[in-house]
Amino acid sequence: MKKLLLTVTLIVCVFMLGGCQSTDSTGNQTGKNNSSTVSQSDKSDTSKQDDKSAVSKSESGVSADNNTSDSTKTLVVYFSRTGEQYGVGNIDKGNTAIVAEMIAEKTGADSFEILPKEDYYPYTYDALTDIAKQELNDNARPEIKGTVPDLSKYDTVFIGSPVWWGDWPMIMYTFFEGNRDALAGKTLIPFSTHAGSGLSGFDSKLSGACPDSTVGTGLAISGTDAQNNQDSVRESVNSWLSGLGY
Repeated sequence: MKKLLLTVTLIVCVFMLGGCQSTDSTGNQTGKNNSSTVSQSDKSDTSKQDDKSAVSKSESGVSADNNTSDSTKTLVVYFSRTGEQYGVGNIDKGNTAIVAEMIAEKTGADSFEILPKEDYYPYTYDALTDIAKQELNDNARPEIKGTVPDLSKYDTVFIGSPVWWGDWPMIMYTFFEGNRDALAGKTLIPFSTHAGSGLSGFDSKLSGACPDSTVGTGLAISGTDAQNNQDSVRESVNSWLSGLGY
């Protein structure tokens, strides 16, 4: 009888032990599944965050590219002279160059200075005005030194020079006529430096020289102010540019 009872007891214990192992095994397996699910969820969230980050970087890159592109879609072209100038004496930086630099600084534009291939312009003021008048009478087209930038890259071109005998210097017409096709469809905005003649019809003359371009509102700056009142000139330039959308 004792042997029978011992045998039954052993059998019961074996079944109980097997049940416990089954429960533990199931519990452990369930725990692994939960851990796997959380890990996969984290990966999914991370993936989404990475996707958002990638989109954000892409959008930022496009915006930065656009901004960079916008800043280089504007060009400032100018002709300027140093030496003896009316009302200011001998100068090391031309009146128009000073204004051109202000425009480029405010707009982030590229710049191109028109220089004569043969610089025969006199240093003294009276002699320079004589040469300027002779060129006007001869309807001269002085050659430009160097290569003009690729104008196809630009939408807007600011164009400036001193007023010579109520007109653009003749070298500016060399630029207008030589690049008329490349300037077609673009917005051209004139500016002048002068000794009392203001813009002197630069806008209408520019329209006549480049009939397929749009000519914007111009700006006239006194040469004396360009040299001696640059804070005031900068305010005028910035106000003008703000009116143009810059």
